[in-house]
Amino acid sequence: MEPLWAANTNREPYQDTRLTIDFANRAVTLDSQSISLTAKEYLLLSFLAANQGEIFTRTDLLLAIWGYGGQIRTRTLDVHLARLRKKLGAFGHRHLESVCGNGCRYQPPREPREVAPPLSYRACATMGNPIELRA
Repeated sequence: MEPLWAANTNREPYQDTRLTIDFANRAVTLDSQSISLTAKEYLLLSFLAANQGEIFTRTDLLLAIWGYGGQIRTRTLDVHLARLRKKLGAFGHRHLESVCGNGCRYQPPREPREVAPPLSYRACATMGNPIELRA
């Protein structure tokens, strides 16, 4: 059986705050550094990123990437996920999530939140707050 997912080269590149996948050139960059992936690692990452946040079962992923059905017992998915996480480092361990009992998903990094500058005593006094805040 043929795999269901083939990274569409006509698709717009995927990009979040740290990861970019160029489908036309089958290129992956993390923090502007090129990442060398095998064909299956690339297909797995591109599939999960293109469907970010969605949880896929083992059977879903085996069918989409390898063309296997659920009737085949294999550890290939686990091996490829482990290699992919290792190549992506802490980013891979944090964002290629195994969802207990359900499957796997790619959860992109959240946009950095703006942090308000610490309030000074003067700022607090003008707001009518008698308590001094120290930075």
